[in-house]
Amino acid sequence: MTDMPHFPLYIDGAFCEGSAPAMTTRNPATGQAWATFAATTPADVDRAVAAAARALNDRAWRDMTQTARGKLISRLADLIARDARKLGEIETTDSGKLLAETASQTGYVADYYRYYAGLADKIEGAVLPIDKPDMHVFTKLLPIGVVAAVVPWNAQMFLSATKLGPALAAGCTVVLKASEVAPAPMLAFARLIDEAGFPPGVVSIITGDAAGCAIPLTSHPSVDRIAFTGGPETARHVVRNSAENFAVTTLELGGKSPILVFDDADLDGAANGLVAGNFGASGQSCVAGSRALVHRPVVDQIIERVSRIADGIVVGDPLEAATHVGPLCTAAQIDTIRETLAASTAQGAQIVFGGTPADRPGNFMTPTLVLCASPETETLKTEMFGPVMSILPFDTEDEAIALANDSNFGLGSGLFTQNLARAHRVSDRLRAGITWVNTYRAISPIAPFGGFNQSGYGREAGMDAILDYTRTRTTWINTSSAPMANPFVMR
Repeated sequence: MTDMPHFPLYIDGAFCEGSAPAMTTRNPATGQAWATFAATTPADVDRAVAAAARALNDRAWRDMTQTARGKLISRLADLIARDARKLGEIETTDSGKLLAETASQTGYVADYYRYYAGLADKIEGAVLPIDKPDMHVFTKLLPIGVVAAVVPWNAQMFLSATKLGPALAAGCTVVLKASEVAPAPMLAFARLIDEAGFPPGVVSIITGDAAGCAIPLTSHPSVDRIAFTGGPETARHVVRNSAENFAVTTLELGGKSPILVFDDADLDGAANGLVAGNFGASGQSCVAGSRALVHRPVVDQIIERVSRIADGIVVGDPLEAATHVGPLCTAAQIDTIRETLAASTAQGAQIVFGGTPADRPGNFMTPTLVLCASPETETLKTEMFGPVMSILPFDTEDEAIALANDSNFGLGSGLFTQNLARAHRVSDRLRAGITWVNTYRAISPIAPFGGFNQSGYGREAGMDAILDYTRTRTTWINTSSAPMANPFVMR
């Protein structure tokens, strides 16, 4: 244990230990403990929030010009780009995601911070054409206050950027809670926050279990806004906690995204899209397109193409460049997949390939394709967070849309067709926050990201996201030289 790396908390501009016992994190590729990390108690959370509240009104941050804030965020972006490989290696070791993905995604995350750095001095109020004489009335957008940002273990550099970027550009202060599952990359990221030179308390990064961290943070009376990414069950607790502080809350909760493949699609492109949407990131993506709805005339051709691609997939060490699918982050995910597959085959589903854990140490699951017998098949209902693709045939366009919308979730969706009219017609009827046409899993800091239904509410990324971290103040100035009139004399 003493030879393992150790990751401290970052509170009020200092690296420190938590009051709770240190926790251990395991490498999913080996199943072995590889690092320890500090964890909070409610007293540590209170200290972090108090520091954020103080920093919000401290001249070092409060009086910093919007342009200077943007330059500071841009400095952070440069440091992220510089250390993308190093952060990627930590994330891969801690979560099992492919190094090729973690390093490149972290490098791209720098562009999210650059985007919001550029918007920092574009946050503008307005002069109102008021309907009363001798009144100059204007609005100003002020930082909403202390932000509690809660991110899961998957895509955490990306998901933290969509919260930290606009929050800092708006002038807020942030307490970021990393998942107690694989928190090492976020705790390592704190070094860059420190190196960039943010004033103490502007950003604190903490972790711990629900009782020691998540509950006291999201219910803290000094928290003004909660930005949460995670599962629906946890989100219900977060919403209840927000009743204690009336914090403005946004939720991004994942889903069971459909990908519709029509018989007029480029079938090779569609097969690649299905593989990217299901086996990319080992299926551990909130927008995984795990419900493949395929036009019946081309079902066999799609299965043949997907199977051919799957034959070449290398399951292995996520640090190796040749690996396509790495381990799942936790052993519990494999248990969920096995139970869901068993229930689905009992319902008449057919496992075309895969369906078993890989024969090697660690949390490895073979890429799996399930041909479903009905829309009620369990693999079409359960978010397994693993490399499992479920194919369900459809006969008509209306049926495809109905099947796509038959879900409690509504985050991502995909559509493969060469018919432009159909692309517009169908995408307009899909109940999802994102629709990709003839592509899948593309992201950009310019494009809003969020869902419908139980995939949450609010949007991250894009220009308007920064407004969610502000509140409007209206100022009235009487420009008349005459004294204010007697309020009890009506005119």
